[in-house]
Formats: sequence, structure tokens, C-alpha cells
Amino acid sequence: MPAQRIGGSGDVESAAIVEVLVRDGKITAEQAKRANDSFVTTGVPATAFLLQQKIVRVEDVVAARAKYYNVPFLRLTETAVSPVALGYVDKGLAARYQLLPFNYDNVKQELSVAMANPVDLAAIEFLEKKTGMRIKPFAAIPAEVAEAVETRYEQTLTTEVTAALKEAGGAAGEEVKTINIRKVGEFIREAPIAKIVTTILEFAIKSRASDVHIEPLEDRTRVRYRIDGILHEKLVLPKKIHDSLVSRIKILSDMKIDERRIPQDGRFNFQTDTEEVDLRISTLPTVHGEKVVMRLLKKTGGVPTLVELGLRGRALKNLEEAVLRPHGIILATGPTGSGKTTTLYSLLSRINTIKVNVVTLEDPVEYQIGGVNQVQINPQAGLTFASGLRSFLRQDPNVIMVGEIRDEETVELAVQASLTGHLVFSTLHTNSSAGALPRMLDMHAEPYLLASTITAIVGQRVCRQVCGVCKKPYEPAPEVVMDMKKVLGKLWTPSTSSGQAVQLYRGAGCSECANTGYRGRVGIYEVLPVTEKIGRLILEHAPASEIEKLAIDEGMITMKQDGYLKVVEGITTIEEVLRVAQE
Repeated sequence: MPAQRIGGSGDVESAAIVEVLVRDGKITAEQAKRANDSFVTTGVPATAFLLQQKIVRVEDVVAARAKYYNVPFLRLTETAVSPVALGYVDKGLAARYQLLPFNYDNVKQELSVAMANPVDLAAIEFLEKKTGMRIKPFAAIPAEVAEAVETRYEQTLTTEVTAALKEAGGAAGEEVKTINIRKVGEFIREAPIAKIVTTILEFAIKSRASDVHIEPLEDRTRVRYRIDGILHEKLVLPKKIHDSLVSRIKILSDMKIDERRIPQDGRFNFQTDTEEVDLRISTLPTVHGEKVVMRLLKKTGGVPTLVELGLRGRALKNLEEAVLRPHGIILATGPTGSGKTTTLYSLLSRINTIKVNVVTLEDPVEYQIGGVNQVQINPQAGLTFASGLRSFLRQDPNVIMVGEIRDEETVELAVQASLTGHLVFSTLHTNSSAGALPRMLDMHAEPYLLASTITAIVGQRVCRQVCGVCKKPYEPAPEVVMDMKKVLGKLWTPSTSSGQAVQLYRGAGCSECANTGYRGRVGIYEVLPVTEKIGRLILEHAPASEIEKLAIDEGMITMKQDGYLKVVEGITTIEEVLRVAQE
């Protein structure tokens, strides 16, 4: 693959960039000497040599060049782009000069521009004359600029934002006026605001986002998307249209548009050509205006199987055996957003037949499963997890799923349901599977009842998967390999005795994964079956550490071990496992 041209050509500039790379610790003095010698013998600039030999990455060279010229460095893949800023420069001009305007400051009359060559003074001077604004150049990777010019201008809301600003009265930098609440209903139903909301949601579906955050800041409104569990800022809108945007979403969600002092909740459906999503909307008054969070719940597509979620081997076998029992309690544990409910849905789908009466009590009902009686709690009406569970026992159920065990009463009812011959699924917020048992004892559950009713506890987290399109092997540092060997112990399998280097995988970044190197998510699990020995520890009120040690001695694979096994297989990366599973 030919090295990307970074801009600039002379050996003086190239040698200076090499010096910066040495100072930053990106290359050694020996590698710098080889690169500079290459220019003398072959005429290939030192930076081009380093790229050809894959000694440094393109972003390292661009960042070093930016530092040499004292220009800020920017990753366009991680930067939100303002439609108003895009409106100052047309696509043809942006493509010709390889630049992208991404932000503006109306007070300072300043336009921030990402450039493949940030020291192109002729281009900067031309832009200043054309826009009438001061240009603030940023150094960006040429390939990212070219891709952003192609994609951002297609997705832009420039026309809609301009029209919305005009309707709202005035330009982006003016002081925000109060919109007449009687007229706001007419305005927010009009094309510009409706199109902005539609585009925000279409992008959310296209990028597989689970949540959309519309946040008012002091001088602008930012739109962030949670993709594969990580928030990405993708769009910046003028503060002027924030109230209209929120009001449009409130009308769709059947909320009160004139009530801005208290949080509100609502929901609506949104459909594209290929998918339909159920949106749960939450508004929250902040010092700069109302923040909106929209959770996307797909109505199309089935519930994944346990294998698709990432369960396998002994953990899968233990869980399947627990599910086949006619009674008992199976718990899924982990922090918020660790996929506990999805795991329970997979278990329910596995045992959901016409011969079984399955009832669930959830907050909220996230996915609808055919043939399952799903109930959403309503505390205002008196329908809580505890009261609902009490009513469920009169509904002749075989299987009961309780969204979460939160209090003593729910623990007691879940145990009683299990003792009277029901299979009970629930979730608990603990860091590990072993931690669930002391937590339930803290809720005053009787130890002798817990020991006989709980059959299995699943501890879990979710990691981002390496993108299959841009996945590449690399050799990890020796200390990383040492850590993996220590954690995996007898599970360590790579044949390194022959002297071959250990190979792991990571994503280089491509258009499929929005240059993150990750696409999709996979679970890492530990399944703790409550055996006779562990039952004895429960009776003795043993701490979580003791229970976990015994479970490991009996063959349990811990979450971190499961994660490292998936790293060795190239499913995820070491950084992801440490991010979610490091104690």
C-alpha cells in the first residue's frame, strides 16, 4: 500500500518532523537515522520511509507535523460537525482544497477548518475573503478529510438549520429569544425542524446507536450517539433552535410542551424503509435548557441466542442445565448496560413453548416476545415488582421473570415462588456473580432458603467486537503477554514454546466501523452454579471472595478469563476487556 501524502515535501520539513517523533517517543533514534539516511540514498522523504516501513502510523506523522508548525491536531472521525459551519464553504471548494469547516464562532467571527495541509496559506487567504471570517486551521489526516467531505455534505442539515433559524428569528449568534408557546406548535410541525429530528433518528438507526443525547450547552446544542456502549459526538446545532427541537420531540412523545421545569417521559415509534424502532424519551431540565435522551428499542429482529451473545463451553453448559430444571432462581448480575436483560430474554426464548406459561414484570418492557405475558411496572398505580410478583403467583405461571430484585420484599417473594415450584429469572446490580449471594443475604434472605433455591448466577459485561472488515494482526508487548498468561493460567493455549510470537488482533479503522476499529458487541461471562459446597458457604455467611475462590476451584471461568480467551481468538481487544472487567 502506498504511503499517504501528508503535505509538504522538503527534506528539511521531513527531518524536523522525524525529530518531533523521536521527542514524542514514537520512534527510536536508530529508526530516525535509518529514515534520514533513506532520503540521502533514495530521495524518499524520511516521513514517507517511516510510513512505508510501517514504523509509525499516519496519525503520528500528522500530529508531529502539526506540533512542528504549532497548529492544533484533530481527528475528524471523533469530531462533531456543525451544519452552519458547512454552509460557509460548498462541497466543490472543500474537495479542491481538501478541507472541511466543522465549527464557527459568531462572536469572534471565526471559522474552524480541518485541513489536509494546514499551512496552505493561499487556501486560508482565499477562504477568509470568501467567508468574511477569520480562519482557524486544524491539521487533519488527509484520508479522513477526503472521506468527511464526501459523507458530511451528503448528511448535512445546512438547509434545514438555516430555514429553522430564519423561522426562529435571526442568526445563530444572536441572543436566544423566548418563543411564543402558542405559535411554537405551528412552527415545530413545519418542514425544517421535522426534517432535523428525522435525520437525527435516521442516522441513529444507520449507526446502530442505542441512545441519542440532545444536550443544550451554553453556546450550542450537541447531539451524541451511544454506539456499541460508547458516546460519540456527531452533530452540533445552533442553540437558537434547541427549544423548537425539544418541542417537536415532546409533541411526538405526547408530553406537555409548555412544562419545562420538571422531567417528563414519553414514547413514540419511528419507521424507516427497513426498520421500525420504539423510542423511549426522557427530558431533564438543566441550567442551559432541557436535555433529551432517546433510547432506541428495535422492533424488528429477534432475540439473540445464548451462543450469539458470547456464551460457550462450560459456562453455557452450566446455564443450560439450570434452565432445564423445573424450579429455582437464575440471576444475571452486572452494572447498568451490561446486557443482563438481553441474557434473560435469550433464556426465556429458549424455554418459551405452548406448554409453558411465562410471565414477566419489567421496567420497561424492552423487547416484545411472542407468547410471553409481559407486564410493565407502574409504581404510580401501585404496580411494583413486589405487588406484581404477588399477583403473578395467582396466574398459574411456570416461569416468572422479575426485571430486578431491589428490596427485601421482592427477594422474599422470589424465594417463595421458587420454593412453590416456579422457575424465577431476575437481575441484580453486583460486580461479580459471587457478590450476588452476600447481597441477597444483606436483604435479609434466609441463608438455608438461598442455598436450596438459587441454581445459577451469571456475571457479565459487554465488550466491543473488533471490526471484521479492517481487522489486522499485531504483536503485543511482552508485559501484556505475561499478564494474559497469569490471568488465564491453565487456559493459556497459544503455542509459544516453538518461539513463535503471540498474535492478537485490532481494527485499523474503516468506513464500516466509523474508524473506531470496532463494530458490534459481544458478552464476556462467568456462570456460577450453586453446588452443594457453595451452598454450605452461603449457610456460613461466607464473603464473596471465598465463594468465588471455591467456584474457580470447581472449574468456573471468570469474566476476565473469558474476555482474554476472546482476545486470543481475535473477537475483541485487551483494551476492551480491561475497560469493562478490570476490578
